[in-house]
Amino acid sequence: MQNDAFDLILPERRTSCAVFASPHSARNYPHAFVRQSVLDEHIIRSSEDAFVDQLFGCAPEFGAPFLKAGVPRAYLDLNRSPDELDPALIEGVEKHGHNPRVASGLGVIPRVVANGRAIYRGKLRRAEAQRRIDQYWYPYHHALQNLLDQALSDHGRAILIDCHSMPHEAMDGIARSGVKRPEIVLGDRFGAAANGEIVDRIESAFATAGFVVSRNAPFAGAYVTQAYGRPSRQQHAIQVEIDRSIYMNEILIRPNKNFDAFQRTLRGVIAEISAIGQRRMPLAAE
Repeated sequence: MQNDAFDLILPERRTSCAVFASPHSARNYPHAFVRQSVLDEHIIRSSEDAFVDQLFGCAPEFGAPFLKAGVPRAYLDLNRSPDELDPALIEGVEKHGHNPRVASGLGVIPRVVANGRAIYRGKLRRAEAQRRIDQYWYPYHHALQNLLDQALSDHGRAILIDCHSMPHEAMDGIARSGVKRPEIVLGDRFGAAANGEIVDRIESAFATAGFVVSRNAPFAGAYVTQAYGRPSRQQHAIQVEIDRSIYMNEILIRPNKNFDAFQRTLRGVIAEISAIGQRRMPLAAE
């Protein structure tokens, strides 16, 4: 199922309560947006989770649906609340309290891409911001909640795997502390978004495949895990961040020579996570 807001790939038969989603991997930049931006077509892609949709695209083969964004993160960030509007970018928006994401230019309509580079010369009309939210944000999140509701109905629980990638440099601080550099960061809002035993199983799947895994540092999860992680209702949300340098050239935004091998390894991890969603585990909270 595909429209402008999202692309949904369903398995032939939904056998898993896992739902995989990629809100930041779209790369079809609207022509009007590119013309409006002060950035060139390469730099504007720097905040994109490039190729994550390809890496997780096999999920339906293991009985789990895969939802991916229809518009790029630089145009509209689906991992933000629709009310995270930036007064420095959008006309007529008043500042209400301090939101660090909005203050840094990373609201629902981003003002900057990676390394704080401004996207626009001036401000956007409020009507334009609302049009993007209405046309893309709400349909994507409506589809996502429908998938989780169906998993809850069919299996008694839902496990959302929110798929992302992170710059290699994001782990520099941890590496300098003497700890082995994490390649995968799992975010569960410090236990608020998912049952610990489920996160343990997901961590084990990555670790068994040979990856160095950490939790919640420096990425504990943003809007999606906060909004959808409801363990008490058997709706669990886990953010997965993968070091981009493993599978791509971050400067050129191209797959590197390790891409195919990494994709094969990740396929096994996705199969194991999907299998977790097929087995009913005796969780303490259930």
